[in-house]
Amino acid sequence: MHTLKTLLRDIRAIGIRSNDSLLIHSSMKSMGQVDGGADTVIDAFQESLSEGLLIFPTHTWNEWNNVDGFYDPVTEPSCVGVLTEVFRKRENVFRSLHPTHSIAAWGKGAETYVQGEEQFETPGPRKGCWGRLYDVEAKILFLGASLKTNTFLHSVEEWYDIPDRIAPEPTGYRIKRNDGSIIERNFFHHFSKYGDPSQNFDKIEKLAVEKGVANYGEIGSASSVLCDARGLADLVGQLLQRDRHLFDDDAPMNGEL
Repeated sequence: MHTLKTLLRDIRAIGIRSNDSLLIHSSMKSMGQVDGGADTVIDAFQESLSEGLLIFPTHTWNEWNNVDGFYDPVTEPSCVGVLTEVFRKRENVFRSLHPTHSIAAWGKGAETYVQGEEQFETPGPRKGCWGRLYDVEAKILFLGASLKTNTFLHSVEEWYDIPDRIAPEPTGYRIKRNDGSIIERNFFHHFSKYGDPSQNFDKIEKLAVEKGVANYGEIGSASSVLCDARGLADLVGQLLQRDRHLFDDDAPMNGEL
């Protein structure tokens, strides 16, 4: 049985520090038996980041999300796991207004970090919450999750204008702001004729570890990968400049950087 104490030890051991900015992609099931369940896991990360910023994706792109095109950040459930849903409901957690790729944040500068997402029209713009991971030199933890879940790489592909990633036509949404007012915005979904390119994001995992921008560890029973967002973006940027179709398929990468 994993406890708050053992989780704090594991989080420290993988390389997470109290003043980090950390985004977590997660699989609660991979954690094994935890005394207190999801709440204890969240407690452990909040305690570990006592001087930092903690972020979880709270995406709502699933077909059952945003009924009638309406997004209310207070009530709309996250479609990316139990930890994200528990986290977004916690006190002093702020959620962004992006209707499909929102994030929730807690800690240092959290309220400011989530602002402005409703002004963009794509899932991962450079000046939005996903792009800001680069600016704040964040770490990204794959807590029992595969790099296939790496939304940040969707964002990096946007920055490099990789073709065939964004739907040709937008979808209209109504978004409820914190003051209760409703705004209407058009957003473009992810789309590719190659299927889901994120299923090929894990092909860069080995290279990322070799280049020192990712490392392995175990938190609870979850085999995990901790990545440096800036280092990962720079590495993938180099790869995309060499091969703009890098993630179109799962073919092994050729050549050396």
